[in-house]
Amino acid sequence: MQRLFSVFPNGWPGRGLLLQRVVTAVFLFYFGFEHLNEDPGFALIVPHAIGTCAGIFLLLGLWTPVCGTVAAAAELWIAVFCIGDRGLAILLAALGATLATIGPGAWSLDARLFGRKHFEIPQR
Repeated sequence: MQRLFSVFPNGWPGRGLLLQRVVTAVFLFYFGFEHLNEDPGFALIVPHAIGTCAGIFLLLGLWTPVCGTVAAAAELWIAVFCIGDRGLAILLAALGATLATIGPGAWSLDARLFGRKHFEIPQR
């Protein structure tokens, strides 16, 4: 799993990734729940439900490369096949893709579970 992550940046870059994850997740929730309440049909609910579930994992920073890719694919599906605001779907697809390629940052569950481990060798 560690091969999916290049680094887990801390400091300002880590805060920037945390902010990007939170903003992306909030908009995925809002966009998903807004359309789930409309009942447009099962075929149109599926990509919104997938995007909302991916947003939960992105908010936590868990399996970020996989969930960013899934969110990007779901939002592209929405942009191509669904009626409505295509601009927001394309923006969320781009944010999901960037999170998938950059990674979650130091303040995520991925960093805790799959981050670099530091071993100390006892001195004799």
